[in-house]
Amino acid sequence: MEPLQRDLFDDMGSMALGSRLKRLADALLDNAKQTYALYDVPIDPRWFPVFFVLSHDTQDGLSTGELARRIGQSHASVSQVVKALVAAGLARSARDPADGRANRIRLTPAGRAIVPRAERQYRDVGAAVDALRAQSHTDLLQAVREAEQRLAEQPMFDRVKLQYRARLPDRVTIVDLAPEHAEAFRQLNYAWIEGTFEIEETDRIQLDDPQRTILDPGGAILVALDQDEVLGCCALLVHGDPDDNVLELAKMAVAEHARGRQLGWLLGRAAIERARDMGAERLYLESNRRLVPAIGLYRRLGFTEIFGDPSPYARADIHMELAL
Repeated sequence: MEPLQRDLFDDMGSMALGSRLKRLADALLDNAKQTYALYDVPIDPRWFPVFFVLSHDTQDGLSTGELARRIGQSHASVSQVVKALVAAGLARSARDPADGRANRIRLTPAGRAIVPRAERQYRDVGAAVDALRAQSHTDLLQAVREAEQRLAEQPMFDRVKLQYRARLPDRVTIVDLAPEHAEAFRQLNYAWIEGTFEIEETDRIQLDDPQRTILDPGGAILVALDQDEVLGCCALLVHGDPDDNVLELAKMAVAEHARGRQLGWLLGRAAIERARDMGAERLYLESNRRLVPAIGLYRRLGFTEIFGDPSPYARADIHMELAL
């Protein structure tokens, strides 16, 4: 491979790691094809891990599952390689006498015949790689091994999600409902309720006129904004006798395209703090057990199940409370 000049990947830095490794792998694969031809080893480089394991098998063949576990690849990808080796006449697959549901894969005489040439290739390639490592400031194999271990512990997607969520407080703000947010408050709640249940009369009364039914009696409505877009909302309603100092957490909804961004948690925490500021001693809510993620969120926020009074909602089958 010719020395690389500074290019786009240099400018992109760490975020191009996957693409850069792909380019390196493609370059090595192209060289590998030439190398296999040099040693007269008629296998595709992508078959190498499976062929290598089979060539060192001292048992009476291996199942596809055993091959996949040893190599650390998926069962489906190993199965495709096995099919290719069988089609090339280098391996055969036969039913396991001890387990008729599984096949045992082993090299054919033709496959065994190329093992000595493959072994010479392995030695020379190993020596070439060692020379490359000696010329490098970083041990590439050790770096790859460490990266694989760390990614097995925590996949890259999970690592990116942590960074994504860390930026949420900078992007998302929790504010009081303004007149321009009223329609979004209504639509977000109509969307989730109609998606699972049916809109009830109490819903319509509160959502169609939140100023009169929620705010004027002493409640509050919070919305989660990403710039000017309303991504979520929740309400604090005066519950029972105002002298009881109990507020009800209700009408919590998050836009479908914004789910997974921990907005429910941010809204819930903000609602709890607002309830304390409003002098509430307890926070009450009603929900439905079918809403498993929501129930889990409420429990993480500190709510516990109680036996509440009859609800105005037909869908409510669980009551929860948080002491403030």
